[in-house]
Amino acid sequence: MRILVIEDEPQLARHVTSALTRHGHVATAHFDGADGLKAALADFPDLVVLDLNLPTLDGLTVLSRLRSAGSPARVLILTARGDVEHRVKGLNAGADDYLAKPFSLDELVARVEALGRRGSTPTAADLLKVADLHMDVQHRRVTRAGKPVALSPREFDVLQVLMQEPGRVFSRTELCERVWQRDHEYDTRTVEIFITRLRKKIDSAFALPLIHTLRSVGYTIRAS
Repeated sequence: MRILVIEDEPQLARHVTSALTRHGHVATAHFDGADGLKAALADFPDLVVLDLNLPTLDGLTVLSRLRSAGSPARVLILTARGDVEHRVKGLNAGADDYLAKPFSLDELVARVEALGRRGSTPTAADLLKVADLHMDVQHRRVTRAGKPVALSPREFDVLQVLMQEPGRVFSRTELCERVWQRDHEYDTRTVEIFITRLRKKIDSAFALPLIHTLRSVGYTIRAS
């Protein structure tokens, strides 16, 4: 699994990442809540080990913003022993498990791997990215700059085709065939409607447009 450790004690963070790496995981660490949140939204880790007592942004705020952004990552929160109130708040905010400090590294690894067995882990093919636009195909979630984008099923399908091959230009006919599949279900003008909708939802609030039209050729998605 790809694991992000957000812990403000550098020595503890290093011990945790080393233990996870020894067990075959790819683990990285951040020591600040704001930096950790930015990394979690940019790279879609499978699991986050999250301390609640963090500088800049506390752990509960980080967790709340992750869930608001639609992050599917499992979250293991670290709490002070006996801190029941924050433990309960963390679980209610969307954490999957907790571990009280001080803890053994063996127990932390065991809990992490137990969480990893809950449901399937998204593969690289399930996590698409173009600039700051992210798509989780498995959970059918889209975010731009960390903010969720609500799409209809057909809008999602059109966007998925584009994001699977960034920079490639798709004709209206090819997009129709990929999304609708059967000739009687569409005409090529339908694609124009969905592209217009996607532009409003994805590009209208940003200076950098991602969806582009090549006149008389088709549509593509790219960062420039």
